[in-house]
Amino acid sequence: MAETLQQLQARFAAHLRDPQHNAAPGQIPDARMQVYRELYFNNIQSLLAANFPVIKRTLGDTRWQAQVRAFCRDHRAHTPLFTEIGQEFIHFLDAAPANTDAPWLLELAHYEWIELALQISDAPPPAHDPGGDLLDGVPVCSPWCRALAYQWPVHRIGPAHTPAQVPPQPTLLLARRQTDGSIAFSELSPLLYRLLEQLEHEPELSGRQQLQALAGEAGVAADVDFIANGAAMLEQLRARGCLLGTR
Repeated sequence: MAETLQQLQARFAAHLRDPQHNAAPGQIPDARMQVYRELYFNNIQSLLAANFPVIKRTLGDTRWQAQVRAFCRDHRAHTPLFTEIGQEFIHFLDAAPANTDAPWLLELAHYEWIELALQISDAPPPAHDPGGDLLDGVPVCSPWCRALAYQWPVHRIGPAHTPAQVPPQPTLLLARRQTDGSIAFSELSPLLYRLLEQLEHEPELSGRQQLQALAGEAGVAADVDFIANGAAMLEQLRARGCLLGTR
């Protein structure tokens, strides 16, 4: 039975993804297939390297290329957009068996990906009053800011530092897009991280109600001093661009 065009395309694509285990269509000379193989792999590798430069440097060429080969072979992307290939790589790592040689790999990939995600985000800012009272008003969070929690110290991992043991304390980070479009990362205290979490998950509460809930969680009184310190944290978040103002 003659091979259909769809069958030929499927065999062609399977060979490009995994040439070691899928034979090339016999009708195509191998010299020409080699051009296609190199174009396919090099394009995917270049896109991933642009998204994950720290991972590429930290793994080294051999281990990096093995990861890219495994991604090409085993993952079925659900998007045709080049800008979303980084997220597809994260899905691939998340579904793959734990990497015993680099147990921090998934978290480092997410940390690197969030930079691009914030840079290219076209989420519109919600309606807000930039000078609103953050205590008695309802704070409005920026769509270009993320509070991040990791088991591994992802902001310190690199070729010279590849930890083998999970630290006793999590790594809490703030990622935010600045007015010039660049992404800034900074460490967060547990209290400030929790406040940002609450602001995201309870967007209907006023700033004062957010702080009172935070005090209740911490088992302390929401007295004048606590509210004053909390108000200072809210203003700090506004100064960093994480809070746009109030509704």
